[in-house]
Amino acid sequence: MHLFWKLRWFFQLERKRYLSAVTALLIISGLVMIPPKLAGYIVDQINQQHLNADQLLQYCGGLALLALFIYGLRVLWRIWLFGASHHLGAILRQQLFNRLVSCNSAFYQQHPSGDLLARATQDVDAVVMTAGEGVLAMIDGLLTGIIVLFIMSFFISWPLTLVALLPWPVMGFFMYRISQQLFSAFHTSQTAFSELNDCVQEQLSGIRLVKACGQEHYAQHLFQQQAVKATDASFAVAKVDSQYDPVITLTVASSFLLSVAFGGWLVANNRITLGELTSFTMYLGFLIWPMFAFGWLLNIMERGAAAYERVQSLIDEAIPLPEGKASFSAQTISINLELHHFHYPAYSTCVLHALKIQVSSGQTLGILGPTGCGKSTVLKLLMGLYPCSNLQLFFNEHSYRVCTAHSWRKHIAYVPQDPFLFSMSIAENIALGKPDASIEEIQQAAQIADIHEDITLFPQGYNTQVGERGVTLSGGQRQRLAIARALLLDAPLLILDDALSAVDVKTEQAILSNLKHVRQNCTTIIAGHRISATTDADQIIVLQQGKLIEQGKHNELLNHNGWYAQAYHYQQLEQRINAR
Repeated sequence: MHLFWKLRWFFQLERKRYLSAVTALLIISGLVMIPPKLAGYIVDQINQQHLNADQLLQYCGGLALLALFIYGLRVLWRIWLFGASHHLGAILRQQLFNRLVSCNSAFYQQHPSGDLLARATQDVDAVVMTAGEGVLAMIDGLLTGIIVLFIMSFFISWPLTLVALLPWPVMGFFMYRISQQLFSAFHTSQTAFSELNDCVQEQLSGIRLVKACGQEHYAQHLFQQQAVKATDASFAVAKVDSQYDPVITLTVASSFLLSVAFGGWLVANNRITLGELTSFTMYLGFLIWPMFAFGWLLNIMERGAAAYERVQSLIDEAIPLPEGKASFSAQTISINLELHHFHYPAYSTCVLHALKIQVSSGQTLGILGPTGCGKSTVLKLLMGLYPCSNLQLFFNEHSYRVCTAHSWRKHIAYVPQDPFLFSMSIAENIALGKPDASIEEIQQAAQIADIHEDITLFPQGYNTQVGERGVTLSGGQRQRLAIARALLLDAPLLILDDALSAVDVKTEQAILSNLKHVRQNCTTIIAGHRISATTDADQIIVLQQGKLIEQGKHNELLNHNGWYAQAYHYQQLEQRINAR
């Protein structure tokens, strides 16, 4: 019952629906007691030969009207009770999603997508069942049991009632033991299901690589392992769950046996009438539901408790990025970044050291360096994707610590090296950040990104569906679509994280020329390996092993004859060789 206490906030929120449902259940529990009593009365009347056909028809007609009334009440309580419980599912999923979208990137490195999906689907469904069917089993089973026991004890025979209840303590003991086993088994089952989700999501995301490497059999083997593990865990739950019904069935059978035996002796000794024994056995049949409800409640509660623990632990762990409360708005952006050191959460190795970057409004900054030097990390810190206690970051003299994340992120348009495209049309993907954009604005952004002509060659043009993650497009097309999406935002700061790596040099220069023309007063940061993308930048920095080793303009860095000059001459030679 501890889970009901944890969900008291929801029961308070939906108290009107729950009170209405409980009231309807209470009325039904009282009304369903009438037919057994009437049946016993009819048996005694027949036994005494006092019943005629007209009276029997009247009794049958009254039972029919009573059944219709009870039917209507059952429809109403189902609407009220299950409607409220499904509202809980919507609330929990919304809470999960709201927390997840506000978390930093470190959180997603620790939790695979499959596990998050399992908690937002199966686990939430288990909690919803507790708030719906669990409440039904507890309230309806308890009300029915109390009313039946009261009638059996005070209106028929309390000694017979005590004899009929002798097997119940034994049932309670076994139910308690089974419920403890079920909690552990169900928790293990949900974890195994999460791992199965992870496996499927990962294999499908990389299906093209799996096929290209000829690893279909290996992928099938991995899935089979996880599927067998999940199946075994589910079987363990079913094995524990299967113990409920035999315990309840044996208890019910024992109660009936004792009731008929002892009740027959009472009838023979004129302690009760045959009609009263008939009513008693019918009431005893009503006790089957409370007994099943008790076992069902324990089952649901243990499943719900395990599921709610997984959901709540995720919500408690999903700590959003700290942010201030101030906001600002600007047409141009200048950046001042100072960093002593930075390492990713859960790792002790520093990836950035003693970094200082200043970019004036309207300038273009190039960030270069060998693979793993920290270029993308700098950009992630600029966007606030990772917390860093020793980072000083200012946008137009506004510290990012005192501003809301939304107020300064809305000034940034970001294009990653591997852009994400949604399963929607090309036009909808470009207009993702500006859904109300006109087709003319979308086409203009596509022209600047040098993707417009490619789009017009598709059979459906801008209405072409790109498929999940853009599988129908080439790497260069995906990058240019992402650039068009960023340009449509018209943000004061544009960040390109190696976003031109999949296009040829000619297309790269065309895009950069277009950007220079349309973004004359806007700030741009270009990170990558290809030096040709940054030769016209107002400032270039070179990183190596997380440290700033060179800084200046293109010609200054060439004269310095360091890493930049060597990389530039090497890439120029590579281009001449490829041109032959």
